[in-house]
Amino acid sequence: MQKSTIRLLTISFFVAFLAVSCASNPMAAYSNVAVEKPVYAAPYFSDPEMDYVYKTNISVYGNELSGIFIVKKLDEQTHRVVFTTEFGNKLLDFEISETDFKINSIVDELDRKILINTLKEDFRLLLRKDFKISRQFENASDDVYESEHNNRYNRIFVSKRDRKLYKIAHSSKRKEKFSIIFRSENNIFAEHIAIEHQNIKLKIELNYFKNQ
Repeated sequence: MQKSTIRLLTISFFVAFLAVSCASNPMAAYSNVAVEKPVYAAPYFSDPEMDYVYKTNISVYGNELSGIFIVKKLDEQTHRVVFTTEFGNKLLDFEISETDFKINSIVDELDRKILINTLKEDFRLLLRKDFKISRQFENASDDVYESEHNNRYNRIFVSKRDRKLYKIAHSSKRKEKFSIIFRSENNIFAEHIAIEHQNIKLKIELNYFKNQ
């Protein structure tokens, strides 16, 4: 049953990449302002003494896969990420940094280049610590810091009210490709994380596993 579910999920990733999305300029409602700091340091996943453990649900084109997500900061550049089933069977184990990506183990059903590249892009952005800021925007409620990366843009949304990071959007000049939404009580640890793609029906939800 588990292998059948994973196989359906993998097939759906290939189908999903045929979809095409349209979007208007995502920054049209914001005003350009002077850059206030050269680097933005993301607050989450930065403690090397902590194991970050989340219940995970992956949804793609109507297929669901649930399990456990575990991340550990190994050093200043590298995190180790492990996906398991809820019964503890390992599905995927990899180490990731800005420049390197090493797969320690992966089940055959998930060992597909297009799937691995998507997850690598998603989690590289999720775990990135520092963003070099090139432009800054604002509206009445948010400050938005823009960082250029490989001819794309990472936009960091911070609430003016409580200074919490609540969203990172990965975009081309005109279209938002995917976004990471955070819900945090203290802006140090995110209790809920959602990774949502705009051009494919893929969503990854992470909820803090309180009974770890």
